[in-house]
Amino acid sequence: MTDDALTESDRIEGAPHPKETQTLLGQDQAIAAFLEAFNSQRLHHGWLVTGPRGVGKATLAWQIARFLLATPKPSAGGLFDDAPQIAGNLQIDAEHPVARRIAAGAEPGLFAVRRPYDDKTKKLKSQITVDEIRKLKNFFALSSADGGRRVVIVDSADELNVSAANALLKVLEEPPADTTLLLISHQPSRLLPTIRSRCRELRLSTLNSADMAKALRNAEIDVSNPEAVAELSAGSVGDAIRLAQLGGADIYANLISLFADMPRLDRQRALTLAEAAVGRGAEERYDLLLTLIDLLLTRLARTGATGQPPMHEAAPGEAALLARLAPSPHHGRKWAETAALVTQRSRHGKAVNLDPAALVLDTVWKIQETAQT
Repeated sequence: MTDDALTESDRIEGAPHPKETQTLLGQDQAIAAFLEAFNSQRLHHGWLVTGPRGVGKATLAWQIARFLLATPKPSAGGLFDDAPQIAGNLQIDAEHPVARRIAAGAEPGLFAVRRPYDDKTKKLKSQITVDEIRKLKNFFALSSADGGRRVVIVDSADELNVSAANALLKVLEEPPADTTLLLISHQPSRLLPTIRSRCRELRLSTLNSADMAKALRNAEIDVSNPEAVAELSAGSVGDAIRLAQLGGADIYANLISLFADMPRLDRQRALTLAEAAVGRGAEERYDLLLTLIDLLLTRLARTGATGQPPMHEAAPGEAALLARLAPSPHHGRKWAETAALVTQRSRHGKAVNLDPAALVLDTVWKIQETAQT
Protein backbone atom coordinates (compact mmCIF):
# COMPACT_ATOMS: atom_id res chain seq x y z
CA MET A 1 0.00 0.00 0.00
CA THR A 2 1.30 3.45 -0.90
CA ASP A 3 1.91 6.25 1.59
CA ASP A 4 -1.05 8.14 0.13
CA ALA A 5 -3.32 5.15 0.67
CA LEU A 6 -2.24 4.89 4.30
CA THR A 7 -3.52 8.40 4.98
CA GLU A 8 -6.91 7.86 3.31
CA SER A 9 -9.43 7.02 6.01
CA ASP A 10 -12.10 6.46 3.34
CA ARG A 11 -10.25 3.58 1.64
CA ILE A 12 -11.05 -0.10 2.20
CA GLU A 13 -7.80 -2.05 2.20
CA GLY A 14 -7.52 -4.32 -0.80
CA ALA A 15 -10.18 -2.50 -2.83
CA PRO A 16 -10.08 0.47 -5.21
CA HIS A 17 -10.69 3.87 -3.65
CA PRO A 18 -14.25 5.17 -4.25
CA LYS A 19 -12.85 7.85 -6.56
CA GLU A 20 -11.42 5.09 -8.75
CA THR A 21 -14.70 3.15 -8.97
CA GLN A 22 -16.60 3.98 -12.15
CA THR A 23 -19.62 1.70 -11.70
CA LEU A 24 -22.16 1.84 -8.87
CA LEU A 25 -24.53 -1.12 -8.71
CA GLY A 26 -27.94 -1.44 -7.11
CA GLN A 27 -28.48 2.26 -6.35
CA ASP A 28 -30.57 3.40 -9.32
CA GLN A 29 -33.21 5.01 -7.09
CA ALA A 30 -30.73 7.29 -5.31
CA ILE A 31 -29.06 8.25 -8.61
CA ALA A 32 -32.45 9.03 -10.16
CA ALA A 33 -33.38 11.24 -7.19
CA PHE A 34 -30.23 13.30 -7.58
CA LEU A 35 -30.59 13.61 -11.35
CA GLU A 36 -34.22 14.69 -10.98
CA ALA A 37 -33.11 17.56 -8.74
CA PHE A 38 -30.25 18.46 -11.09
CA ASN A 39 -32.36 18.37 -14.26
CA SER A 40 -35.12 20.46 -12.71
CA GLN A 41 -32.50 23.01 -11.61
CA ARG A 42 -33.42 22.47 -7.96
CA LEU A 43 -30.00 21.27 -6.88
CA HIS A 44 -29.75 21.46 -3.10
CA HIS A 45 -26.49 22.77 -1.63
CA GLY A 46 -26.28 20.01 0.99
CA TRP A 47 -26.80 16.27 0.46
CA LEU A 48 -26.74 13.59 3.14
CA VAL A 49 -25.75 10.28 1.56
CA THR A 50 -26.95 7.57 3.95
CA GLY A 51 -27.35 3.81 4.16
CA PRO A 52 -25.61 0.79 5.70
CA ARG A 53 -21.83 0.77 5.75
CA GLY A 54 -20.21 -0.50 2.57
CA VAL A 55 -23.11 -0.18 0.09
CA GLY A 56 -21.51 2.46 -2.14
CA LYS A 57 -22.16 5.81 -0.43
CA ALA A 58 -18.64 7.09 -1.03
CA THR A 59 -18.67 5.81 -4.60
CA LEU A 60 -21.88 7.73 -5.25
CA ALA A 61 -20.45 10.89 -3.66
CA TRP A 62 -17.36 10.77 -5.89
CA GLN A 63 -19.52 10.06 -8.95
CA ILE A 64 -21.66 13.10 -8.17
CA ALA A 65 -18.51 15.20 -7.67
CA ARG A 66 -17.11 14.13 -11.07
CA PHE A 67 -20.46 14.77 -12.73
CA LEU A 68 -20.96 18.25 -11.26
CA LEU A 69 -17.41 19.43 -11.92
CA ALA A 70 -17.39 18.08 -15.49
CA THR A 71 -20.83 19.39 -16.42
CA PRO A 72 -20.83 23.07 -17.48
CA LYS A 73 -23.12 25.42 -15.62
CA PRO A 74 -26.00 26.87 -17.66
CA SER A 75 -25.11 30.24 -19.17
CA ALA A 76 -26.41 33.46 -17.69
CA GLY A 77 -29.78 33.24 -19.45
CA GLY A 78 -29.89 35.37 -22.57
CA LEU A 79 -32.76 35.18 -25.05
CA PHE A 80 -30.91 32.86 -27.43
CA ASP A 81 -29.15 30.67 -24.88
CA ASP A 82 -29.45 26.95 -25.44
CA ALA A 83 -31.79 25.08 -23.11
CA PRO A 84 -29.89 23.10 -20.48
CA GLN A 85 -29.24 19.51 -21.46
CA ILE A 86 -31.07 16.77 -19.54
CA ALA A 87 -28.65 14.34 -17.89
CA GLY A 88 -29.62 10.67 -18.00
CA ASN A 89 -26.82 9.34 -15.81
CA LEU A 90 -23.80 10.38 -13.76
CA GLN A 91 -21.19 8.78 -15.98
CA ILE A 92 -18.13 10.86 -16.93
CA ASP A 93 -15.50 9.42 -19.25
CA ALA A 94 -12.39 8.35 -17.35
CA GLU A 95 -10.28 10.36 -19.82
CA HIS A 96 -12.20 13.57 -19.18
CA PRO A 97 -9.80 16.19 -17.74
CA VAL A 98 -11.87 16.51 -14.56
CA ALA A 99 -11.95 12.74 -14.07
CA ARG A 100 -8.20 12.52 -14.57
CA ARG A 101 -7.53 15.37 -12.12
CA ILE A 102 -9.80 13.80 -9.50
CA ALA A 103 -8.06 10.44 -9.90
CA ALA A 104 -4.71 12.20 -9.40
CA GLY A 105 -5.98 14.17 -6.40
CA ALA A 106 -5.40 17.43 -8.29
CA GLU A 107 -8.89 18.80 -8.97
CA PRO A 108 -9.04 22.40 -7.65
CA GLY A 109 -12.85 22.36 -7.44
CA LEU A 110 -13.01 19.40 -5.06
CA PHE A 111 -12.15 19.16 -1.38
CA ALA A 112 -12.35 15.92 0.65
CA VAL A 113 -12.83 16.20 4.42
CA ARG A 114 -11.81 13.08 6.32
CA ARG A 115 -9.95 11.97 9.43
CA PRO A 116 -6.43 13.45 9.32
CA TYR A 117 -3.21 11.50 9.56
CA ASP A 118 -1.22 12.07 12.76
CA ASP A 119 2.48 12.30 11.93
CA LYS A 120 3.41 11.76 15.59
CA THR A 121 1.53 8.51 16.12
CA LYS A 122 1.78 7.44 12.45
CA LYS A 123 -1.93 6.63 12.56
CA LEU A 124 -5.18 8.19 11.43
CA LYS A 125 -6.89 10.22 14.11
CA SER A 126 -10.12 8.80 15.52
CA GLN A 127 -12.18 11.90 14.63
CA ILE A 128 -12.43 14.66 12.06
CA THR A 129 -11.17 17.75 13.87
CA VAL A 130 -12.24 21.35 13.50
CA ASP A 131 -8.95 22.16 11.75
CA GLU A 132 -10.10 20.06 8.77
CA ILE A 133 -13.29 22.14 8.47
CA ARG A 134 -11.32 25.37 8.79
CA LYS A 135 -9.35 24.38 5.70
CA LEU A 136 -12.55 24.93 3.71
CA LYS A 137 -12.11 28.70 4.08
CA ASN A 138 -8.93 28.62 1.99
CA PHE A 139 -10.50 26.17 -0.45
CA PHE A 140 -13.47 28.45 -1.08
CA ALA A 141 -11.21 31.49 -1.44
CA LEU A 142 -8.88 29.82 -3.95
CA SER A 143 -11.53 27.98 -5.96
CA SER A 144 -13.76 31.03 -6.39
CA ALA A 145 -11.40 32.48 -9.00
CA ASP A 146 -12.49 30.21 -11.87
CA GLY A 147 -16.21 30.77 -11.28
CA GLY A 148 -17.10 27.09 -11.67
CA ARG A 149 -18.80 24.63 -9.41
CA ARG A 150 -17.22 23.47 -6.16
CA VAL A 151 -17.81 20.20 -4.34
CA VAL A 152 -16.99 19.16 -0.77
CA ILE A 153 -17.12 15.49 0.29
CA VAL A 154 -17.23 14.72 4.03
CA ASP A 155 -16.45 11.07 4.68
CA SER A 156 -17.82 10.45 7.09
CA ALA A 157 -19.92 13.02 8.90
CA ASP A 158 -20.32 10.48 11.74
CA GLU A 159 -16.65 11.06 12.59
CA LEU A 160 -16.91 14.84 13.13
CA ASN A 161 -16.10 15.90 16.67
CA VAL A 162 -18.36 18.47 18.32
CA SER A 163 -16.33 21.50 17.25
CA ALA A 164 -16.00 20.23 13.68
CA ALA A 165 -19.74 19.50 13.47
CA ASN A 166 -20.59 23.02 14.62
CA ALA A 167 -18.13 24.53 12.16
CA LEU A 168 -19.60 22.50 9.30
CA LEU A 169 -23.08 23.59 10.33
CA LYS A 170 -22.08 27.21 9.77
CA VAL A 171 -20.98 26.34 6.23
CA LEU A 172 -24.32 24.62 5.59
CA GLU A 173 -26.20 27.62 6.96
CA GLU A 174 -24.38 30.05 4.65
CA PRO A 175 -23.00 27.98 1.78
CA PRO A 176 -20.79 29.74 -0.78
CA ALA A 177 -22.27 30.15 -4.24
CA ASP A 178 -22.13 27.20 -6.65
CA THR A 179 -21.05 24.84 -3.84
CA THR A 180 -22.41 21.35 -3.20
CA LEU A 181 -21.61 19.57 0.05
CA LEU A 182 -21.90 15.76 0.11
CA LEU A 183 -22.01 14.35 3.64
CA ILE A 184 -21.62 10.58 3.94
CA SER A 185 -23.24 9.07 7.02
CA HIS A 186 -23.67 5.48 8.20
CA GLN A 187 -25.75 6.55 11.22
CA PRO A 188 -27.49 9.84 10.39
CA SER A 189 -29.57 9.73 13.59
CA ARG A 190 -26.38 10.56 15.52
CA LEU A 191 -25.73 13.76 13.59
CA LEU A 192 -26.81 17.17 14.81
CA PRO A 193 -30.51 17.61 13.91
CA THR A 194 -29.62 21.02 12.48
CA ILE A 195 -27.13 19.40 10.09
CA ARG A 196 -29.72 16.87 8.96
CA SER A 197 -32.35 19.55 8.47
CA ARG A 198 -30.10 21.52 6.10
CA CYS A 199 -29.42 18.57 3.81
CA ARG A 200 -31.49 16.55 1.39
CA GLU A 201 -31.11 12.82 1.98
CA LEU A 202 -30.04 10.24 -0.58
CA ARG A 203 -30.73 6.84 0.96
CA LEU A 204 -28.80 3.85 -0.41
CA SER A 205 -29.94 0.25 0.03
CA THR A 206 -28.16 -3.06 0.41
CA LEU A 207 -27.21 -5.02 -2.70
CA ASN A 208 -28.85 -8.23 -3.86
CA SER A 209 -26.68 -11.27 -4.54
CA ALA A 210 -26.42 -10.63 -8.30
CA ASP A 211 -25.28 -7.03 -7.86
CA MET A 212 -22.95 -8.12 -5.07
CA ALA A 213 -21.23 -10.65 -7.34
CA LYS A 214 -20.79 -7.97 -10.03
CA ALA A 215 -19.45 -5.47 -7.51
CA LEU A 216 -16.86 -7.95 -6.23
CA ARG A 217 -15.76 -8.72 -9.79
CA ASN A 218 -15.45 -5.01 -10.53
CA ALA A 219 -13.31 -4.62 -7.41
CA GLU A 220 -11.19 -7.58 -8.62
CA ILE A 221 -11.96 -9.53 -5.43
CA ASP A 222 -11.76 -13.29 -5.97
CA VAL A 223 -14.53 -15.10 -4.05
CA SER A 224 -14.98 -18.87 -4.20
CA ASN A 225 -18.47 -18.75 -2.66
CA PRO A 226 -20.12 -15.45 -3.65
CA GLU A 227 -23.58 -16.55 -2.47
CA ALA A 228 -22.34 -17.18 1.07
CA VAL A 229 -20.37 -13.93 1.14
CA ALA A 230 -23.40 -11.99 -0.09
CA GLU A 231 -25.58 -13.52 2.64
CA LEU A 232 -23.04 -12.94 5.42
CA SER A 233 -22.33 -9.37 4.35
CA ALA A 234 -26.04 -8.45 4.29
CA GLY A 235 -25.62 -6.66 0.98
CA SER A 236 -22.62 -4.54 2.00
CA VAL A 237 -19.77 -4.57 -0.52
CA GLY A 238 -17.35 -3.26 2.10
CA ASP A 239 -18.19 -6.11 4.47
CA ALA A 240 -18.07 -8.59 1.60
CA ILE A 241 -14.53 -7.52 0.71
CA ARG A 242 -13.46 -7.94 4.34
CA LEU A 243 -15.09 -11.38 4.49
CA ALA A 244 -13.42 -12.44 1.26
CA GLN A 245 -9.97 -11.28 2.34
CA LEU A 246 -10.17 -12.98 5.76
CA GLY A 247 -11.89 -16.20 4.69
CA GLY A 248 -15.12 -15.28 6.45
CA ALA A 249 -17.27 -17.80 4.55
CA ASP A 250 -14.99 -20.65 5.69
CA ILE A 251 -15.00 -19.40 9.29
CA TYR A 252 -18.80 -19.29 9.33
CA ALA A 253 -19.01 -22.76 7.79
CA ASN A 254 -16.73 -24.00 10.60
CA LEU A 255 -19.05 -22.43 13.17
CA ILE A 256 -22.08 -24.19 11.67
CA SER A 257 -20.20 -27.49 11.62
CA LEU A 258 -19.04 -27.00 15.22
CA PHE A 259 -22.56 -26.31 16.48
CA ALA A 260 -24.27 -28.92 14.28
CA ASP A 261 -24.72 -31.38 17.16
CA MET A 262 -25.60 -28.83 19.84
CA PRO A 263 -26.08 -29.20 22.76
CA ARG A 264 -23.33 -31.78 22.30
CA LEU A 265 -20.01 -30.11 21.54
CA ASP A 266 -16.62 -31.27 20.30
CA ARG A 267 -14.41 -29.49 22.83
CA GLN A 268 -11.22 -30.07 20.88
CA ARG A 269 -12.71 -28.32 17.85
CA ALA A 270 -13.85 -25.50 20.13
CA LEU A 271 -10.29 -25.14 21.41
CA THR A 272 -8.96 -25.09 17.84
CA LEU A 273 -11.44 -22.35 16.98
CA ALA A 274 -10.36 -20.30 19.99
CA GLU A 275 -6.64 -20.73 19.31
CA ALA A 276 -7.11 -19.37 15.78
CA ALA A 277 -7.99 -16.01 17.35
CA VAL A 278 -4.65 -15.77 19.15
CA GLY A 279 -1.27 -14.62 17.93
CA ARG A 280 0.35 -11.92 15.87
CA GLY A 281 -1.76 -10.83 12.93
CA ALA A 282 -4.88 -12.56 14.27
CA GLU A 283 -6.62 -9.38 15.46
CA GLU A 284 -8.73 -9.00 12.33
CA ARG A 285 -9.71 -12.69 12.32
CA TYR A 286 -10.61 -12.40 16.00
CA ASP A 287 -12.89 -9.43 15.38
CA LEU A 288 -14.45 -11.18 12.38
CA LEU A 289 -15.04 -14.36 14.40
CA LEU A 290 -16.91 -12.42 17.09
CA THR A 291 -18.93 -10.66 14.37
CA LEU A 292 -19.86 -13.98 12.75
CA ILE A 293 -20.86 -15.52 16.09
CA ASP A 294 -23.10 -12.53 16.68
CA LEU A 295 -24.55 -12.99 13.19
CA LEU A 296 -25.29 -16.66 13.87
CA LEU A 297 -27.11 -15.80 17.10
CA THR A 298 -29.08 -13.10 15.30
CA ARG A 299 -30.12 -15.55 12.59
CA LEU A 300 -31.17 -18.04 15.30
CA ALA A 301 -33.30 -15.38 16.99
CA ARG A 302 -34.88 -14.36 13.69
CA THR A 303 -35.61 -17.99 12.77
CA GLY A 304 -37.47 -18.48 16.04
CA ALA A 305 -39.41 -15.24 15.64
CA THR A 306 -40.48 -15.89 12.04
CA GLY A 307 -40.87 -19.65 12.23
CA GLN A 308 -38.48 -20.34 9.38
CA PRO A 309 -34.76 -20.02 8.57
CA PRO A 310 -33.49 -17.30 6.19
CA MET A 311 -34.29 -17.95 2.54
CA HIS A 312 -30.62 -18.43 1.63
CA GLU A 313 -28.12 -20.52 3.58
CA ALA A 314 -24.83 -18.84 4.46
CA ALA A 315 -23.17 -22.25 4.93
CA PRO A 316 -24.05 -25.90 4.26
CA GLY A 317 -26.33 -27.28 6.97
CA GLU A 318 -27.21 -23.88 8.39
CA ALA A 319 -30.95 -24.07 7.71
CA ALA A 320 -31.30 -27.40 9.50
CA LEU A 321 -29.30 -26.12 12.49
CA LEU A 322 -31.35 -22.93 12.79
CA ALA A 323 -34.67 -24.79 12.50
CA ARG A 324 -33.67 -27.34 15.15
CA LEU A 325 -32.31 -24.87 17.72
CA ALA A 326 -34.97 -22.19 17.21
CA PRO A 327 -38.28 -23.93 16.47
CA SER A 328 -40.53 -21.36 18.17
CA PRO A 329 -40.79 -17.68 19.19
CA HIS A 330 -39.92 -18.71 22.75
CA HIS A 331 -36.61 -20.17 21.55
CA GLY A 332 -36.08 -17.09 19.39
CA ARG A 333 -36.34 -14.86 22.47
CA LYS A 334 -33.81 -17.02 24.31
CA TRP A 335 -31.34 -16.69 21.44
CA ALA A 336 -31.92 -12.93 21.29
CA GLU A 337 -31.14 -12.70 25.02
CA THR A 338 -28.00 -14.78 24.48
CA ALA A 339 -26.93 -12.54 21.60
CA ALA A 340 -27.28 -9.44 23.78
CA LEU A 341 -25.31 -11.06 26.61
CA VAL A 342 -22.55 -12.32 24.29
CA THR A 343 -22.22 -8.85 22.71
CA GLN A 344 -21.94 -7.27 26.16
CA ARG A 345 -19.31 -9.79 27.26
CA SER A 346 -17.34 -9.34 24.05
CA ARG A 347 -17.22 -5.57 24.45
CA HIS A 348 -16.13 -5.86 28.06
CA GLY A 349 -13.55 -8.54 27.25
CA LYS A 350 -11.98 -6.41 24.52
CA ALA A 351 -12.05 -3.32 26.72
CA VAL A 352 -10.07 -5.06 29.50
CA ASN A 353 -7.83 -6.97 27.05
CA LEU A 354 -9.15 -10.38 28.05
CA ASP A 355 -7.30 -13.24 26.37
CA PRO A 356 -9.00 -13.71 22.97
CA ALA A 357 -9.01 -17.51 23.26
CA ALA A 358 -10.65 -17.32 26.68
CA LEU A 359 -13.31 -14.94 25.39
CA VAL A 360 -14.09 -17.17 22.41
CA LEU A 361 -14.37 -20.26 24.62
CA ASP A 362 -16.58 -18.41 27.11
CA THR A 363 -18.85 -17.46 24.20
CA VAL A 364 -19.00 -21.05 22.92
CA TRP A 365 -19.88 -22.36 26.41
CA LYS A 366 -22.66 -19.78 26.70
CA ILE A 367 -24.11 -20.87 23.35
CA GLN A 368 -23.98 -24.49 24.49
CA GLU A 369 -25.73 -23.55 27.73
CA THR A 370 -28.55 -21.89 25.81
CA ALA A 371 -28.86 -24.90 23.49
CA GLN A 372 -29.22 -27.19 26.51
CA THR A 373 -32.15 -25.20 27.87
